[in-house]
Amino acid sequence: MLDKVLRFLVTALFAVIGGLGMHFASPFLTELISTEVLNMNFGFFKMTLAHLIFLVVGIIIGGVIGYLSSPYFATKLRRFSVWVEGQFNKMPLHDVIAGVIGLAIGLIIANLLGEAFSKIPVVGDYIPVVLSVVFGYLGIHIVIRKQKELGDMIGKLPRFFKEASQRREQSKNKKKLQEGELDIKDTGLYEGPCGKLLDTSVIIDGRIADICCTGFIDGKLLIPVFVLEELQHIADMSDSLKRARGRRGLDILQKLQNDFSNQVEIVNQDFEDIAEVDSKLVRLGQLTGSKIITNDYNLNKVAELRGVSVLNINELANAIKPVVIPGEYMHVTVVKEGKEQGQGVAYLEDGTMIVVENGRRYINEAIRVEVTSALQTAAGRMIFAKPAM
Repeated sequence: MLDKVLRFLVTALFAVIGGLGMHFASPFLTELISTEVLNMNFGFFKMTLAHLIFLVVGIIIGGVIGYLSSPYFATKLRRFSVWVEGQFNKMPLHDVIAGVIGLAIGLIIANLLGEAFSKIPVVGDYIPVVLSVVFGYLGIHIVIRKQKELGDMIGKLPRFFKEASQRREQSKNKKKLQEGELDIKDTGLYEGPCGKLLDTSVIIDGRIADICCTGFIDGKLLIPVFVLEELQHIADMSDSLKRARGRRGLDILQKLQNDFSNQVEIVNQDFEDIAEVDSKLVRLGQLTGSKIITNDYNLNKVAELRGVSVLNINELANAIKPVVIPGEYMHVTVVKEGKEQGQGVAYLEDGTMIVVENGRRYINEAIRVEVTSALQTAAGRMIFAKPAM
């Protein structure tokens, strides 16, 4: 069926070419004919009988040539269509779509520029054609090469306009807040209920899940979205140790959500103008009136200086450790030497470090020691002891 259609189209094309050729050649041919009948005009066709005869003869000759040569041209057209189809099959669909979009953009630009140059004498008629070819090719090439970047940019446009609008609104609210016209909870700077904000270090630490199981923490546990992003970033790091810590933090979060789904809440508030996660956490604590749960000593101090309440689980752990009194005895295993000459270091089951005077010679031995003093710090408790006589 396709061959028949192609042969018909080729025959028709040659017939038209033959008819047009004889039409343009007929004035010269009629000069050779002096017969009055052949030179008679037809009002309806606006041509002489000779013109009409030459036109019909040209159409017939062109049609015959086209019909005889149509198998050759049909084969060539079919091979060309197969080649074009093969080229398109090699290209991914998104490349084809990007090429079509790029061609459309290039032709639109070429048409706008061609209209301006079309009135130039002599070359004005050819400039639009040249521009269409050049800009059509450039449009296809550039859009295919840059389709990922363009797609990302187009995808970010709604978010960009939304964030720009939010920044303008927040800027207005900050000004009104400074002038006393608004309360902080009436502005777009405040979102979410008061509760306990968890920072990255306390999530990775994991003890928060055990504390929640005891029921000592009430109210909402708030997980800021920027803390989630930092955990994901740590979990994607190339360093195996940091990657393991990040994944542990994500596992702890999943456990909290599974065991305390009514208590855990994700806070979508973010601060684009602040880069550090700790600074964002302190700012969010100021705006919401929430307390920060952490085991980061530096964050603890900064938050207190800025008027944000902090719950440090290291301080909690130290507070519930059994109190040791100078003169008490205990059994420990010296595992390594200390910083000072002759010192040995041992650890209790809860991780408390014991510095044993003259304990270096007892490394890898279990000995009985006498407590001489204890030092309590925000980072933990340190016990000093000496071998018992």
